[in-house]
Amino acid sequence: MKIELGFGNGTQTVDVPCANYAGTLKANPVSTDLTGEDEVKRALREPIGSPRLRDIVKPGEKIAVITSDITRPCPTWSIMPAVLDELYSAGIPADDITLVFALGSHRKHTEEEKKHLAGERAYREIKCTDSDPDDCVSLGTTKRGTPVDITRTVAEADRRICLGNIEYHYFAGYSGGAKAIMPGASTPEAIQMNHRFMVEDTSYAGRLEGNPVREDIEEAAGITGVDFILNVVLDEDKNIIKAVAGDVTKAHREGCRFLDGLYRVTIPERADIVIVSQGGAPKDLNLYQLQKALDNSRHAVKKGGTIILIGSCREGLGNKVFEEWMTKSASPESMITRIREDFVLGGHKAAAIAMVMQNAEIYLVSELDPAFAESMFFKPFSTVQEAFEAALACRGDDAKVLVMPHGGSVLPTEAK
Repeated sequence: MKIELGFGNGTQTVDVPCANYAGTLKANPVSTDLTGEDEVKRALREPIGSPRLRDIVKPGEKIAVITSDITRPCPTWSIMPAVLDELYSAGIPADDITLVFALGSHRKHTEEEKKHLAGERAYREIKCTDSDPDDCVSLGTTKRGTPVDITRTVAEADRRICLGNIEYHYFAGYSGGAKAIMPGASTPEAIQMNHRFMVEDTSYAGRLEGNPVREDIEEAAGITGVDFILNVVLDEDKNIIKAVAGDVTKAHREGCRFLDGLYRVTIPERADIVIVSQGGAPKDLNLYQLQKALDNSRHAVKKGGTIILIGSCREGLGNKVFEEWMTKSASPESMITRIREDFVLGGHKAAAIAMVMQNAEIYLVSELDPAFAESMFFKPFSTVQEAFEAALACRGDDAKVLVMPHGGSVLPTEAK
């Protein structure tokens, strides 16, 4: 089996003997009647667990529409025209609507980035602004001790509408829903308090119930108040193939169910070797981004097996704090201990990689200097073929191999 995998702007090929090949994990076929903006309009007409948006908002109210920042794939520009039409039909003037880009712990946007994210129409018609962690309103504290400190524009609005895309999140279970509020519109301090629960055994991709990170997020959103959400699910080419709108929890759960039908892939058993790629540029330009594919692949590999992680990393590690943790830690175990004692954003991704390293050996196929990669506890290779041959020699001639060409999207689930 000759298998081609995305690597930077090109590809790499690996030849896996048929006797070893256990399958390629990719999205499941799903039926979609509408896509793109037509699907967004349908969702607004058919809200889940909620009246239509136009029947919720009232003239004279200040409306905050909270959406993702530029680090996320949410196509806000495709969503906002239908949202604006719905608000205008209720008599809400443009001057009373603000689009808030939820930065979380990320940098501010340039005006060009705001224009790109909002789309021409929204950028022209309404105010578009970043959340501001230095200007927040304290609304309370969750039962787990997370401060609900929310950017003022959102906290003081009469109505809050959350946008986003739903995909698997390696410790919050899924993205979307209440995540626009926490961590999106919160302070770095609040985010750190919430994210410290990532080390719990029940904090992992695809889990909602009993996930302390997700439960804390939704409690914070409940304290803040969310009047309506509109979330989308994207295919591997980032096209909208499903939209859900309405109640912050009920609509989100319906979106998660659709995502599971699309990207949750059942495997009969875990493999000795998993070959995983992010699909190439821009998703594999640094190790920080590559971590997502690695985390999904851990659900497909046997304990003590080998993960071959493929990504160019031509821009290096991608985050200064992450780099400090990856390059200056004494061992993977020390990173896990450190994150339990002192949660630090950036360091959390290093700790997530370390948690995978506890259960599997990771071969890294990248453009990083081999000695540098080795110093971060990876086994470095320049080609996937070389890495596979080394893994096969280690795991045995009868080793079973699973391949994940778009590892950041697909979530393997072992059959019960």
